[in-house]
Formats: sequence, structure tokens, C-alpha cells
Amino acid sequence: MTENITTLSELIDRMVDIAEQQERVSVDELLDSIGTRSLGPLLLVAGLITLAPVIGDIPGVPTLIAAMVILMAGQLLFQREHLWMPQWVLNRSISISKMHKMLGWSRRPARFVDRYTQARLTQIVEGKGQNLVAIVCIAIALAMPLMEFVPFSANFAGLALTALGLSLISRDGALALVAMAVVGALLGVVIYQVI
Repeated sequence: MTENITTLSELIDRMVDIAEQQERVSVDELLDSIGTRSLGPLLLVAGLITLAPVIGDIPGVPTLIAAMVILMAGQLLFQREHLWMPQWVLNRSISISKMHKMLGWSRRPARFVDRYTQARLTQIVEGKGQNLVAIVCIAIALAMPLMEFVPFSANFAGLALTALGLSLISRDGALALVAMAVVGALLGVVIYQVI
């Protein structure tokens, strides 16, 4: 059984360990290294992809990420022991050189984030509280196809997913509450713009 990851730095260390063993690393191998029991690391990755200004603004990317978030968060609601991903996603891979470059760049921001996140209000992000986080993630994902019509709103959805992923990793319920408030405001803006 994979040991729980509680900080971003631990997540990066776990990914570095797996990246040192071969020339390419598949999504399946990364998931094995970080654990398929936790929604946090997977949400974090989905959020970072959507948050990235160039990638998150490509038409169709927010909708694809939304489908993956619904798949992951839905499984959490149904109490699955391990999160399932389609085989074509699991088979995708990245070269070690790109992986090391990305992870090297990530270390400094990770240490910064780790200083400000901590286990607090844990009942919001553990046990039944995780169901609320999953429902909020599904609400974000359902709105993401509409966000493709409202400039930069998908990037803010990525920020909210990133914060929710971080809150699950670090067991920081206060961060989850802030992210949920951002989600509420974001959904209000999107509905106002679309209507």
C-alpha cells in the first residue's frame, strides 16, 4: 500500500523516484507511485493543466479535463477503493528529460505552498467531508464546457481544482473552504455571462 502524501514536496519526490528508473514514464506508473486511493494528486494535476494559460485556453481542453474530473470525483462519491482511469490515458507517457525539467521547476513553488498549507478543519476534507469536495468538483466540471465561451474562466476553474487537490493532499479544510467560495463566485459569473 502506498504511503499517504501530505505535501506537494512529497508528491514531487515520489514522482522523481519513479522517473529515475527508465527513459519514459507512463501515467499508469505515475499513478502507482502517488497512489490511486487519493483524489488529491489527480485533481491537482487536472487543475494545473486547466490553470496553465496556453494549455487551458485551447478549445476542447477544459471539456476533456471536465470529463476526467467527473470520472474521478464520481468514483470518490461511490466509495471506490482505487480510482479507475481508461487504459488509453494510463498508457500515455512522458520522457524522463521533460519530467525532470517539470519537476525541477516545481520544487520552489511547492516549498512555498507547503509553508502555508497544514492539517486544519480536517473534517471538511476527510471521510464524509470528501463527498462535499467531490460534489463541488463535479459542479466545476459540469460548468467547464460553458466556461470555454467566457474568456479566462476555465483558468479560474483550474485554480479552484488545484486548490481543492492541494486541500485534500495537505488535509487543509480551510483551503478547501476558500476554494469553494471561489467556485461559488466563478459559477455566478459564468451564469451571468452566459445568460
